[in-house]
Amino acid sequence: MGLKGKLIASVEVKCGGFLMHDFLHNNSHHVAIISPRHMNHYQIQEGESVKVGSIVSLSYNEAGQKKFMKQVIEDIDPKKKSIRWKVIEGDVLEIYSSFTIVTSHEPQWTIWTFEYEKKTEDIPEPLGLLGNILNVIKDMEGHLLKN
Repeated sequence: MGLKGKLIASVEVKCGGFLMHDFLHNNSHHVAIISPRHMNHYQIQEGESVKVGSIVSLSYNEAGQKKFMKQVIEDIDPKKKSIRWKVIEGDVLEIYSSFTIVTSHEPQWTIWTFEYEKKTEDIPEPLGLLGNILNVIKDMEGHLLKN
């Protein structure tokens, strides 16, 4: 069994965390358009939208390399303004046995949590992926402040 880890980033957003949650819940397919340097593609594979059980795929850039990830949406909590995405395919599962991303939002904050299990103890923390997410958040915030 590998080493379990959790990485959490809380980012203050001027557009408001609830607006960020609403955007991810209702318009996540636009993220690749808003942040093309960091995310190349986003598609709902199964299901009609971001709902529990929907499967989404995305490609993104990390350290100059194009990566791929497929996720199933495990939970959406409208009261907590959170979405739980479990990775079921992709590059991240080459080095992690399991990988889950939880987005949650407060009035002025967006919080992204990575829960993962490394296949071996010498696997690095997913800081590159987190850096990519932080860049996407900045691009989303800029887009939401314009509208």
